[in-house]
This record gives sequence, C-alpha cells and structure tokens, in this order.
Amino acid sequence: MKYAWEPGFIPSGSPFDPWHFWYPRPQSEHPMTVTIFHNPRCNTSRTVLGMLQAKGLDIRIVEYLKQPPDRATLVDLLQQLGIGPRALMRRKEAIYGELGLGDPALSDDRLIEAILAHPILIERPIVVTAKGARICRPVEKLAELL
Repeated sequence: MKYAWEPGFIPSGSPFDPWHFWYPRPQSEHPMTVTIFHNPRCNTSRTVLGMLQAKGLDIRIVEYLKQPPDRATLVDLLQQLGIGPRALMRRKEAIYGELGLGDPALSDDRLIEAILAHPILIERPIVVTAKGARICRPVEKLAELL
C-alpha cells in the first residue's frame, strides 16, 4: 500500500495529478472509439456490446433498426468490411425470401436498395474501430479489432 507522500501515489494522467493539464496522456492511454451497429433483440449483438462495455471503451451505439444507415454510410461500411452487399445480408430473414434476394442475377445496387428499405436484412453486430470493421459473428471475431 502506498501513502500520499510516496512517489507514484497519484496515477499519471489523473485529474488530481498537478501535471495533468500541461502533459496530456499518451495516445495509447486514451480509450479507443468503437462504433457498433446493434440490434438489442439479438443475443450475439448484446454479448458483443457487453464485451465492449467491459473493456471501458468509448462506444457509439447505432441501433440500425431505429436509425437505418443512408446509402453513403452503407456503401462506406461495405468497403470497410471488404465485402459485397450479399455477404452483409441475413439470409434467414423472411423478407429475404419474399423479395427473391437469393437470385444471383440481382445487381449490387438492387441488393443495397433492399437493405436500405429493410434494415432487418443487415447481419449483426458490426463493429468498427480504427483497426477496421468486422461482422462479429461469432463473437470471437471481436478480438481482431481490439
């Protein structure tokens, strides 16, 4: 146990450290900013969100069913993921079959339009960090981003 008069008692970068305002913490000590495209009804998505919260990260939660991405955001997300729109789609959703989205003749633009019209088709959870983006299914894929 350290006492207040012993060196190192006040952690570096603490608001109580007298040097805190003159010497900001190194970048590596700042929490990583993470964006998660989240569906609170999905068990895997809730698990990944819990893992991110347990790490104390700065999390931006996008409930994509309430706040669907616009076309530019979706295209950017596909580029970050390095996949096409078909790979982003949940094939088990009823709307997937109803719209005939399994047809290989459909263009990427048509698939993007379907995703924009029916965001339930988006596979989840999607996590975006400075290290990249991943569909974190299974949850072990999250480790690649942290």
